[in-house]
Amino acid sequence: MSTMAAGLAEFVVIANRLPVDRFIAPDGTVTWRTSPGGLVTALEPVMRRKGGAWIGWHGAPDEKLKPFEHDGLHLVPVPLSAQEVEEYYEGFSNGTLWPLYHDVIAPPEFHREWWDSYVQVNQRFAEKAARVARRGAVVWVQDYQLQLVPTMLRELRPDLRIGFFLHIPFPPRELFQQLPWRRQILEGLTGADLVGFQLPGAAQNFVRLVRERVGHKTHRGLIYLPDGRSVKASAYPISIDAHGFEQLARTPGVDARAKEIRESLGSPKHVLLGIDRLDYTKGLRQRLRAFGEIIRDGSIDVDDSVFVQVATPSRERVDQYRLLRDDIDRLVGRINGDVGRIGQQPITYLHASYPREEMAALYRAADVMVVTPLRDGMNLVAKEYVACRYDDNGALVLSEFAGAAAELRQAYRVNPYDINGMKAALLEAITADPRENSRRMKAMRKHVVDHDIDHWATAFLDDLTAPSEPHDKKMRPPGGS
Repeated sequence: MSTMAAGLAEFVVIANRLPVDRFIAPDGTVTWRTSPGGLVTALEPVMRRKGGAWIGWHGAPDEKLKPFEHDGLHLVPVPLSAQEVEEYYEGFSNGTLWPLYHDVIAPPEFHREWWDSYVQVNQRFAEKAARVARRGAVVWVQDYQLQLVPTMLRELRPDLRIGFFLHIPFPPRELFQQLPWRRQILEGLTGADLVGFQLPGAAQNFVRLVRERVGHKTHRGLIYLPDGRSVKASAYPISIDAHGFEQLARTPGVDARAKEIRESLGSPKHVLLGIDRLDYTKGLRQRLRAFGEIIRDGSIDVDDSVFVQVATPSRERVDQYRLLRDDIDRLVGRINGDVGRIGQQPITYLHASYPREEMAALYRAADVMVVTPLRDGMNLVAKEYVACRYDDNGALVLSEFAGAAAELRQAYRVNPYDINGMKAALLEAITADPRENSRRMKAMRKHVVDHDIDHWATAFLDDLTAPSEPHDKKMRPPGGS
């Protein structure tokens, strides 16, 4: 990696986390493993080609690590203190921004010390990138934890080409305006040359807020800054490594494990599946209630249908998540107690993380995938399920409030707040003519294969590196703070 020999990279990714997890062997040997996830899969080829660097926190507080190489990637750790993890990450990022950006399903908290920590950490990330990037480099900033980085980095290094992508939803104006630091966030994002969102409506919300709150002139997806720069805001729906998932799903080991899963569930006629991070945005309560009610109503027989819900542990130190876990535990116990029989539990609930192979086996074992978030930027689980259904069978029940609903139009769409509507959709998916489900799945699979993670990264980076025209539009006085 010749460009990195001098400590300078042509392509820099900045994310809250490095794409690796530390693994300590029984003998105390420390190794790093590449984290599961599509982002590193998508960006790895670009990083190798350009001699790229990835800047992020390595996951342990109060520890400083030097830059290191892993599997041919140059990784640059950013240290965080235990207090910063509490205030910048658990606090402002996940106690303020996450609920605000997810339609205030849980109430956001606004604490000035959390904001101060967010500013301080964003500045540290920006300074690290300014030292690592070579002249004229392309820098791609990822997600809601780092929304101030683009402008901070622009001030340090005006020569850079800076992109930003928001992986979660961007909220409606009425909600965003609750944020006491709304103007600072908007100004932070306009340091980028290109700001990417999952959906066109989010990009439009952002442009309108910048016009109203900061006072910059705008035209469609363009924001005109007083220094002659223009910022483009547009939608780039993120995707998955569709080919990789299909290959994995076709392996004999995954096929055998899928059969084993169905047998261990009692070989029911219908297996329904939910796989989610344990989060209040994912609509777990609503879907479990809907399933419990269709069994209680006698619409389906408890001997015929099983719901497997995998809830991956999430933010265990945050009170709201601990309360949610207890709530879901109680709900599952109540439904199983009310409608189950000896040796036949309608809901199998697993609070654990699983490797990709096990996930692929679950996708292959399930007749109906149930993805019903109350609000989601995209939801890649829906796309992973579709990619694994290489024989074009199976059905997807999908919330209209997931970004994926705009693309996977052949899914059985539901409003997760409407329990009766969800019951009807579950029954329709379970009882549909196999030819109907096959027609739907074939169309969804074509879309997911044609619009994979590589397509997403290429589209964003092509737009980011395209030359932009300077302008002479003057800034008008802002209409508010």
